[in-house]
Amino acid sequence: MTTLNWGVLGASFFAIEHMIPALQQTACVRVHGIASRELAKAEAVAEQFGLSQAYGDYESMLADPAIDVVYNPLPNHLHVPWTAKAARAGKHVLCEKPIALDAAEAATLIPVRDETGLQIQEAYVVIHHPQWQRVRALVREGRIGRLRAIQGWFSYHLHDPDNIRNKREMGGGGLLDIGVYPLLTGRYVFGAEPIRVFAAIERHPEWDVDVLASAVLQFPDGIQNFTCATLLAGHQHMVIHGDEGRIEVPDPFAQSPSREARIKVYGSGAIWEPDDPEVETLAKVNQYVPQAEAFCAAVRGEAPPAFPLEESVKMMRVLDALARSGESGRWEEVGA
Repeated sequence: MTTLNWGVLGASFFAIEHMIPALQQTACVRVHGIASRELAKAEAVAEQFGLSQAYGDYESMLADPAIDVVYNPLPNHLHVPWTAKAARAGKHVLCEKPIALDAAEAATLIPVRDETGLQIQEAYVVIHHPQWQRVRALVREGRIGRLRAIQGWFSYHLHDPDNIRNKREMGGGGLLDIGVYPLLTGRYVFGAEPIRVFAAIERHPEWDVDVLASAVLQFPDGIQNFTCATLLAGHQHMVIHGDEGRIEVPDPFAQSPSREARIKVYGSGAIWEPDDPEVETLAKVNQYVPQAEAFCAAVRGEAPPAFPLEESVKMMRVLDALARSGESGRWEEVGA
């Protein structure tokens, strides 16, 4: 099997803490180099991980013929321009979420992909974790009867005005950073697109980014609601409700590779009866490894793309509608 040389575009904390270690655990992947606008920073990361190359600017890495795949974890507002540049330089690109700031911007990458014939995908890692694949299978098997509702929560506390997640001009805010996860998994489990959405959004008075948002999404066969927040205590949880039971996912998104994932399946007991779930425990996994494996398989033509750009555009259409609802105070149609 051909080994693919990866280059990391930017020495972000996430890339250093999560993605590079996962890539170095992935078969047939070699992390060849890292680029930073500060050469000393790139050199330090290259030395830390034993990489062959450190680049003092992004263009130098894109010009290196040794690089097959670029991983783009840059700030959100730089995702589309540098993903397009990388593809036009002949590199396949796995770009961190959100791939764009809105649906129109995300759609501009489709002709780039089609013209170059290269893989361009958004890195939605949770769909590669066995726990979500198992949850969807349980729902489709009818384990909780007819799926009718999904509830979600994802929050953390980040009171730092200089962090990119708190800068609106850089695509900051909770919806684009973490609200995408309950939205993605809701679409994944329902297997459908929401028809219309409503959102109550609270923005920071100085930073002008959403710090607290609650959304309601009407799907063809049910309803999802979720809350995301960036100035609350950290918590994550998802519950999938059917007319004959429910499934709880205690660690749905930020799943540590050091602990086993658990899925709790409840039956159709009455309110006054004690809850006694069946607990499924899954083996420990670093979810970024199967994500990289799936991307490499698509690059080699062995499998279809796990998350094609058309899916990214659909995700952004929902996020756009939520943003409109937060401004209008009304239900907003998602549209096609």
